[in-house]
Amino acid sequence: MIYGAQLYTIRDFMQTNKAFATSIKKISKLGFECVQVSGQSPTVSAEEISETCKEYGLKIIITHTDPQRILNSTKEVIRDHKLMDAKYVGIGMIPNKYERSKAGYLQFCLDFTAAARELKEEGLQLMYHNHHIEFEKYDGKTAMDLIRENLREINFTLDTYWVQAGGADPADWIKYLGARAEVLHVKDFAVVNGESRMCEVMEGNLNWPRIINAAKDVGITYAMIEQDDCYGKDPFECLGVSLVNLRNKLGNEIK
Repeated sequence: MIYGAQLYTIRDFMQTNKAFATSIKKISKLGFECVQVSGQSPTVSAEEISETCKEYGLKIIITHTDPQRILNSTKEVIRDHKLMDAKYVGIGMIPNKYERSKAGYLQFCLDFTAAARELKEEGLQLMYHNHHIEFEKYDGKTAMDLIRENLREINFTLDTYWVQAGGADPADWIKYLGARAEVLHVKDFAVVNGESRMCEVMEGNLNWPRIINAAKDVGITYAMIEQDDCYGKDPFECLGVSLVNLRNKLGNEIK
């Protein structure tokens, strides 16, 4: 499995072209081979992103892209992703305009079907990233199931922390989604002072040997390390700790 950096973790350090370049250099020095583009300033163009990542030897695997751009400027999104040589076009979460209800999720699926098909025709893949809200049930089915069943052209960037926060099992959901779980977001789940917190991988309570083995069993190639909140710690250091732990601490527990 190839571990990449979800750049949303360092979003505060990517708000100018110069800052973006400096941050990409740091990510490369940490030993990452690939990235997910997310959280940078809109003023940092696809051309700049592509050139900078190439300069520092980082392959762009996936993005989080404004859903309205995917809907209304699909051809521009296709152009940008081909320029960056990124196969996966990510939706970070269901847009706020959709009601959190069965009808809302079904409307989301209906609205994005045409764009998802157009992306697929161009060799790209639309991806949906979950939070905990998608594990709420409507008439006995989770929102994740509603999306899975009603938007066949979309696949999933399954987020380990948010699956756990939704009361579900990350490894079980990896197996359940199978080939449709093409990219993994890895962040750990800890309890600090009685509150749930994100933390570096293998510094919390998730069963990482089981998660990574499940990912390998279904053929996931890329796991993007992310930590949305570092609680005052240096986010670059947090990414580095997670990368070292995944590469060096799992040992013989991984198939």
